[in-house]
Amino acid sequence: MKAEGHPKLNNVCFLDIGTGRRFLTKSTMKSARTEQIDGQDFFVVVRDVTMDSHPAYTGEKRLVDTAGRVEKFTSKFKRGSGAKK
Repeated sequence: MKAEGHPKLNNVCFLDIGTGRRFLTKSTMKSARTEQIDGQDFFVVVRDVTMDSHPAYTGEKRLVDTAGRVEKFTSKFKRGSGAKK
């Protein structure tokens, strides 16, 4: 096998900014930000949503806009009474 055929695995820390939780793993991803954890260097990859904060995993209900897409479209582009045809 060729040595350059496979990507290099790196120590990566995925950081959930919603909860502050860190997931330490190995990945081929890299980032400009690094951090030393337990004597090892980790690339820090910041994520908005992970399994720790996603509503499907946490069971948390979030407010969803009740107006449908068609109603939003028609109200946004509705012509006024004095509009030209």
